[in-house]
Amino acid sequence: MKKILKYIPAVFLMSYVTVVNGQVKPEYVFGMNLATMSVKVNGVSYDTDTPVSFHFGASLELPVTDNFSLLPTLLFSAKGTDYEIDNVSYSISPIFLEMPLTAAYSIGSDAFKVTVFSGGYIAFGISGYKIVGAGELKSINYGSGKNDDMRSFDAGLIFGAGVNIRGILISAQYGMGMSNLSPVASADSEMKNKVIGISVRNRNRFY
Repeated sequence: MKKILKYIPAVFLMSYVTVVNGQVKPEYVFGMNLATMSVKVNGVSYDTDTPVSFHFGASLELPVTDNFSLLPTLLFSAKGTDYEIDNVSYSISPIFLEMPLTAAYSIGSDAFKVTVFSGGYIAFGISGYKIVGAGELKSINYGSGKNDDMRSFDAGLIFGAGVNIRGILISAQYGMGMSNLSPVASADSEMKNKVIGISVRNRNRFY
């Protein structure tokens, strides 16, 4: 995992240079998230719901061979979950600036291809809201103190598959967060993202 994270900035830099030189054109990406989190407080795990949220951004396809390519992506991605502790309801909906880097293998024709992909991501919490009980909507506090809601840095793995129909890739993917986002991280307290995403990538609008 650390090796994947180390190379993500370099690939994004290479992608930028490639686009500037006109060799590869970007795609736009949008879709929905079925997001939840694993939540453990003081050693007790709690049941969590799976609210529907969204993601959108831009991506590149960097060909390596005829069938193999790299897909660096930049997304705004809303995640979070709803849960209850001691009859008090909690709803937390962070928004991340997320940078996935996946390797994709495709087979088929220009008109129809099947694609499988996997890789990793890093993400930074930039916004979001929370609701405690019947209280009002409040902004999330990112940090590592007792008065904070969650840490801002996340990293994880991605696995997915899809079909490419004349340049439009429709895919489903699973993002498994590896970082403990609990503001006071310990073996007894845990918050980790888990996201099933459905995405559409379309390069045709950029030509």
